[in-house]
Amino acid sequence: MSKMEVKTSLLDNMIGVGDMVLLEPLTEESFIDNLRKRFDHSEIYTYIGSVVISLNPYKSLPIFTADKVEEYRNRNFYELSPHIYALADEAYRSLRDQDKDQCILITGESGAGKTEASKLVMSYVAAVCGKGQEVNKVKEQLLQSNPVLEAFGNAKTVRNDNSSRFGKYMDIEFDFKGDPMGGVISNYLLEKSRVVKQPRGERNFHIFYQLLSGASEDLLKKLKLDRDFSKYNYLSLDSATVNGLDDAANFRTVRNAMQIVGFMEDEVQSVLELVAAVLKLGNIEFKPESRVNGFDESRVKDKNDLKEMCELLGIEQSVLERAFSFRTVEAKMEKVSTTLNVAQAYYARDALAKNLYSRLFSWLVNRINESIKAQSKTRKKVMGVLDIYGFEIFEDGDNSFEQFIINYCNEKLQQIFIELTLREEQEEYIREGIEWTNIEYFNNAIICDLIENNQNGILAMLDEECLRPGNVTDETFLEKLNTVCAYHQHFESRRSKNSKFLTDHSLPHNCFRIQHYAGKVLYRVEGFVDKNNDLLYRDLSQAMYKANHSLMKLLFPEGNPAKVNLKRPPTAGFQFKASVGTLMKNLQTKNPNYIRCIKPNDKKAPHIFTESLVCHQVRYLGLMENVRVRRAGYAFRQPYEPCLERYKMLCKQTWPHWKGPAREGVEVLLTELQVSPEEFSYGRSKIFIRNPRTLFFLEEKRRQCLEDLATLIQKIYRGWKCRTHFLLLKKSQVVVAAWYRRYAQQKKYQKIRSSTIVVQSYIRGWKSRKILRELKYQKRCEEAVTTISAFWHGTQARRELRQLKEEARNKRAVTVIWAAWQGTKARRELRRLKEEARNKHAVSVIWASWQGTKARRELRRLKEEARRKHAVAVIWAYWLGLKVRREYRKFFRANAGKKIYNFTIQRIVQKYFLGLKKTLPSMSPIDKTWPVRPYLFLDNTHKQLQRIFHLWRCKKYRSQFTDEKKSVYEEKLEASQLFKDKKTLYPSSVSQPFKGDYLDINKNPKYQKLSSAVEEKVLLADVVNKINRANGKGAPRVFLLTKSNFVLADQKTGQVKASVPLPDLSSVSVSTQSDGFFALKLKEGSASAAKGDFLLSSDHLIEIITKLHRTGAATTDQIGVDISDEFLVQFKQDKVCVKFVQGTLKNGGTAACKRKNNKLLEVSVPSP
Repeated sequence: MSKMEVKTSLLDNMIGVGDMVLLEPLTEESFIDNLRKRFDHSEIYTYIGSVVISLNPYKSLPIFTADKVEEYRNRNFYELSPHIYALADEAYRSLRDQDKDQCILITGESGAGKTEASKLVMSYVAAVCGKGQEVNKVKEQLLQSNPVLEAFGNAKTVRNDNSSRFGKYMDIEFDFKGDPMGGVISNYLLEKSRVVKQPRGERNFHIFYQLLSGASEDLLKKLKLDRDFSKYNYLSLDSATVNGLDDAANFRTVRNAMQIVGFMEDEVQSVLELVAAVLKLGNIEFKPESRVNGFDESRVKDKNDLKEMCELLGIEQSVLERAFSFRTVEAKMEKVSTTLNVAQAYYARDALAKNLYSRLFSWLVNRINESIKAQSKTRKKVMGVLDIYGFEIFEDGDNSFEQFIINYCNEKLQQIFIELTLREEQEEYIREGIEWTNIEYFNNAIICDLIENNQNGILAMLDEECLRPGNVTDETFLEKLNTVCAYHQHFESRRSKNSKFLTDHSLPHNCFRIQHYAGKVLYRVEGFVDKNNDLLYRDLSQAMYKANHSLMKLLFPEGNPAKVNLKRPPTAGFQFKASVGTLMKNLQTKNPNYIRCIKPNDKKAPHIFTESLVCHQVRYLGLMENVRVRRAGYAFRQPYEPCLERYKMLCKQTWPHWKGPAREGVEVLLTELQVSPEEFSYGRSKIFIRNPRTLFFLEEKRRQCLEDLATLIQKIYRGWKCRTHFLLLKKSQVVVAAWYRRYAQQKKYQKIRSSTIVVQSYIRGWKSRKILRELKYQKRCEEAVTTISAFWHGTQARRELRQLKEEARNKRAVTVIWAAWQGTKARRELRRLKEEARNKHAVSVIWASWQGTKARRELRRLKEEARRKHAVAVIWAYWLGLKVRREYRKFFRANAGKKIYNFTIQRIVQKYFLGLKKTLPSMSPIDKTWPVRPYLFLDNTHKQLQRIFHLWRCKKYRSQFTDEKKSVYEEKLEASQLFKDKKTLYPSSVSQPFKGDYLDINKNPKYQKLSSAVEEKVLLADVVNKINRANGKGAPRVFLLTKSNFVLADQKTGQVKASVPLPDLSSVSVSTQSDGFFALKLKEGSASAAKGDFLLSSDHLIEIITKLHRTGAATTDQIGVDISDEFLVQFKQDKVCVKFVQGTLKNGGTAACKRKNNKLLEVSVPSP
């Protein structure tokens, strides 16, 4: 069934109540019981109007598949069962179709599933928005920013193995089509105190464990780290490993995500160096050392960790060691240096570690924003996703400064939630034309004012106390609170002037209590002043600024001696208050969507629902208040079309089809059902139902009607089924009868046919036998006549024979002679006739045969005679040789064999050289032919002669060269040494001559002005493309090379754009591919390096670089040629990576350069 055919609703197959607004009766017990009932059936999502309540199932559920995404895509919010995808789809469609900026606020305590909820929202939006190469790249970068921030900002706590220890707000920017263009991330309140100390059962941030577990041995050696967790004081050992977390695999995921987001390799290395430095910093320990004045001074115990940390950061060891021992205080024109004791040194060390990690995290967020920000400046639609701490209340009263400002942020979010919810209700009532009635609700503005008031708010008094000179402690801050806030109805303490709290002994002396909207929270003032100050000694800031590390000057700008600011830095509370104010202003400009996350149990186990824990979260999330606000007006509203479609079977006039407008159909329906007019109101496009009982009444009537309709459908179906069965039986009977009648007729026909054949066979047999008898009689008569005639003729013949024999015996001699004579005459006559008939052919053949026979006989005779003569000659020669050898054997007995051998070899060699003279190859040096070796023992000589001949031939060929031609070949030889087997473009350049001046610079009138400006002889002139860093496109330039410099000029005007001496040129970088791109890198500090390096492309790259290399070697130090598919180019103050990749191109197969981000230019080269 297609999507358009699915008819479902929030009310179908409902387990419990899918929307808490419809809960009846509405009590806290029924609210919790409804959540439990749905949780037990794996229904983790429940609505409060447009708010989604999400319970963490602590297990995988099959409700987040691609099919589910398609199921909720472009569907009405209440059309399907509650799901986070429904809220994400509603927000995205409002943004795309109605141009309303959206924000999704995700709140809840640690372990409730806020981070997973934000991932689900982002993954859904990524799945339903547009497709395309650029869009997919933006989506991938937005999604891959999560693993990076989780590694550096999440940690294992007792409540959650992947707890976010910072607040995150991401603005995702879309174009007019609804496709993502980029995003901006804001972070709030990183829990940096976790860097130096973790509660029992918890871990430090994930990145420390991932680095030690997943880094290679090589990387750990570079970072001076050891894989053993126990060697680092900042890492807790009781929870170093977590079940279900693979730190090594997660480290590889983080490295890959950083690469996708756009981090350069050197930036990743710099970040890991700072992480390693924080670990090393925690191992630095101090010892007291007495001074002459009686005060103790701190000294570093073991300087090995300090040394390694200084090497990582590129800082002098003595500078940092002094910063840990002394503190300089500046006041106007005076400087006072004081020593630090051991406690102060440890405080300074931990403060440096916290600030270093916190600032590194802020830099990471800014760097990610730089990569994912939208490149286009057109108007954008924005969807914000806020993932921040929920309200925190520790039952043991250990609530400190962090919980205070977290709860302040949640008070502000609750305030804006109530305001925006009421505003949304009011706007809908006005839009639908329904009278608005004021809704009574608790306004927590008085609590927000208690905390943030600029005059007597708690944060203002905390800042005032931190800035006050003299002895400032947490107790003095509490005394000030008791004085100023004594009569505030939401503030309590033991020393409060309000008499009703004087007998409350459950309130400790060093604590105060605030009545938040979610309940009372007890805060312990210990640490409020120090955490608000967040003080880092200026000596440490200046020491960090002196480091040679690439990031330290960016992280500690206040350490710059040239920009010393004596003004006290803003406090943590002031900064957070300003950030929250900015966030509230941002949220008020957007349409809000809420996800309230709830943790069902503290064991992080599935199927466990702890009622007290859930009740506690329901209270401080204000969910009951939310339901009451929602139900203060109308509990349920629905457009007329789906309402009529759902309930039309309850009225005969509307069933099965209503022909008129949907609103009139709903009016007829409600009138027919006699629903009280006070229970509903008609809007312009929706029906509003005041009480849930009315809705349940309609649902019950619908259920009963559906049962009746089901009975009717069953009756009709059964009748149809029986009729169909009867018709099938009837049809089957007709078919069977027809087949039987056919079978009976076939049997009858076969029987008649068989009888006919038998009768016919008998008749035919009788007639055949009668004819046979007649024929036999006729034959016997004929045979009798023949036999009698034969006997008669035989008698006659025997008589004649006897008579002839008698005569023959008498005339035998005469008969034989006569017969022989007659035969001879006949044969002669026959031969004569044959010869005449064949035109004398037989005579010719016989004559030819006779001549052949004679010739063959003569040939055999001659051959026989020749063999006899040859045999005689051989025997005679052998005999003469034998006689000579016998005669002269005494003279040759010692060396005859050697002389004969030498003579034979000499004759063979003489014959070889004479033959070689006649078969020598041509004088061309490229002719590789050579005569075949005649004898095996001449193999080495044959090869040496071939080599000597080739060398002589090459020398003769070279002697014909002019000086200019020699220079060209020397350049070709040098090009071969530079590029052969290193660059794919080189083989295609071998056959192309090096022309040098491709522009006729001295003869072309267009370049007359440029030619006169260049005083030296031009070695090379060509048109190249200068690559623009901003967009990767090329601009044509004239490239001139002389013996001392190279010049770049405008192609149209001939104006000189740049003239660079060759001594300022350090190296040339090219790729290994078939492209024509090359970078001319200038020496740092030279006069020409002010504007940065040159990135050019040319069709004569091999010739240009070869001439540059030869000219540079002749004048100054040799210019290096670097061949790599990835190299850095200096553009003014920034370094940009140029990366070459292979792929299919659209522009005809030529290489194309494209800007990927501020740090990367990608050159696409066609595949070979």
